[in-house]
Amino acid sequence: MSFIKKIAFLIVFTITLNSCGGKLPGADATKYPPDPKERVKKNLEEGRGFRLSEMGKTNGGTFDFASSNELWRASLDTIDFMPLTSANYSGGIIITDWYSEQQNNEAIKINIRFLSNEIRTDSLDIKIYYRKCDANFNCSTSIREGNLKKEIMKEILKTATIYEKQNKDKNFKPYILTDTQKISKNRNKKKK
Repeated sequence: MSFIKKIAFLIVFTITLNSCGGKLPGADATKYPPDPKERVKKNLEEGRGFRLSEMGKTNGGTFDFASSNELWRASLDTIDFMPLTSANYSGGIIITDWYSEQQNNEAIKINIRFLSNEIRTDSLDIKIYYRKCDANFNCSTSIREGNLKKEIMKEILKTATIYEKQNKDKNFKPYILTDTQKISKNRNKKKK
C-alpha cells in the first residue's frame, strides 16, 4: 500500500513540476553570471538591490521638494498666523491647530489637502472646522462652507502664482516679497 502512495506522489509531483514549465522559478542558472560580483552588478542595474556605501548618493531622477512647490509654499504662507498640528509634504496635507483671536469660546481649524501640484482651484481640498464651546467646555464641532474658505483659496492661488512667476524669472530671490506684496498681505491680515 505504501508503494502505491509513493508512486501516486511521484506522478502528482511530476505533473505539478511540468505545469510550471519543468523548472522552479528563478532556477535558470544560465540567466545569471557565475561570478558573485557580476550578479551583484546585474541586480543593482535591474533595481533589485542597493549598496550601503551609496545610500547618500542619488542616481539621477527628479525630486520635488517642498521649497520648490509653489502651491505648498503659498499655503503655508497664507495660514502662517495659525499654529500647525501637522504639515506632511509627502502625504500632501496641512492641518492647523484650533485657533481663536478672541476669548469667546469659538475657534477654527483648517485642513488643506493637495490633490495636484498644479495651480488650480481643484488642486486643493480645503476644510474649515468650527468649534463652539459653552461655559462648561462642552464643545460642538461642525464643517461650514463659506466666504473664509473662498478667501483662503483665492489667497493661496494668488500667492502661488506670484511664486511661480518668480521661479521662472532668472534673477529672483526666493521668499522675498516686493514692498507692494508685503503691503497687500498686511492689509489682508488686518481685514481678518
